[in-house]
Amino acid sequence: MSSEPNQKPERKRGRKRSSPSGAGKNGEAFKKLRVIVLCHEDLVPPETIDDLTTKEIAPFKTEWDVISTLKKIGHEVHPVGVYNNLGIIGNALLEHKPHVAFNLLEEFHGYPLYDQHVVSYLELMKQPYTGCNPRGLTICRDKALSKMVLAYHRIHVPAFAVFHMNRVVKRSKRLKFPLLVKSISEEGSVGIARASIVNDDAKLAERVDFIHRQTKTHAIAEQYIAGREIYVSVIGNQRLQCYTPWELVIEKLPEGAPNIATSKLKWDPAYQEKVGVVTKAAEIDKKMREKLERLSKKIYRTLFLSGYARLDYRMTDDGQIFLLEANPNPQIANNEDFADSAKHCGVDYDVLLQKIIGIGLRYRTGA
Repeated sequence: MSSEPNQKPERKRGRKRSSPSGAGKNGEAFKKLRVIVLCHEDLVPPETIDDLTTKEIAPFKTEWDVISTLKKIGHEVHPVGVYNNLGIIGNALLEHKPHVAFNLLEEFHGYPLYDQHVVSYLELMKQPYTGCNPRGLTICRDKALSKMVLAYHRIHVPAFAVFHMNRVVKRSKRLKFPLLVKSISEEGSVGIARASIVNDDAKLAERVDFIHRQTKTHAIAEQYIAGREIYVSVIGNQRLQCYTPWELVIEKLPEGAPNIATSKLKWDPAYQEKVGVVTKAAEIDKKMREKLERLSKKIYRTLFLSGYARLDYRMTDDGQIFLLEANPNPQIANNEDFADSAKHCGVDYDVLLQKIIGIGLRYRTGA
């Protein structure tokens, strides 16, 4: 079942937008839509990938999968490359008069926290879009802020501390080792390696300095939770659906190495093969799955998320669940975790994209 929020009456003031005949129960459009796809200017895919290798396709695979699939199912699709100029989006709105903007942007002007402002611009222009709203993005892009909000609502998160740039690294005695050190705002495991797990103050200071220098962001150190890494994909605005919980398994994990999704593990296919990285439906009983679904929906609502998101958990041997990160607008490429999780529930990739569009069309600011 897709998410269909309670719709508020639309204001009569301003330009009236022509609208498609609507979306079906599973997100299918009843007629051809005009869609602009917002992506980084360097990731606008070519017209064809017939002569390209897998390695050459990899940087823009998500953009290619989304654009080519939307075209294949009959939509009029216009890629829009964006770096640091909102005027490009404004011009695309005037030129194409899209029914919906499919948002694949993860940054603006090279800064990940700025994608929330792009979405705010779309809302100011009264342009329907896919994915998360500005408030949800603002909360979740700041890993410390999202953990504070969740902790206030008594949802288990690892204990943590923020270490600001150009300040002395001083750990509270309440923050116990081992700790995982990472950027407070970068996504995609940027800056995360085996050395990110530290066991003393000297290593903590060294790794915090590394994060500051490499990412030019504040660092967050959080309690390292040993256990299984489980992802739950959630879709919807007010009425929510969870897809099959998915698990990251490292079958040939070197002895003594931490079970963490490092940058190398996420983005290096050769290394993935070497250590036996597998993502698959999590083998959990019905009671645990229901618990994860209830918790995921609570977290999604608590963080004011909309559209779709992936929630990353650690599950300990005794069944405790800790939310590591909430990822609005996660990786949506075909044959990646979110799409695979949906596929496991019988939702094919083209239907998933249609559903995301339908949810975007039905979202109402402030709903």
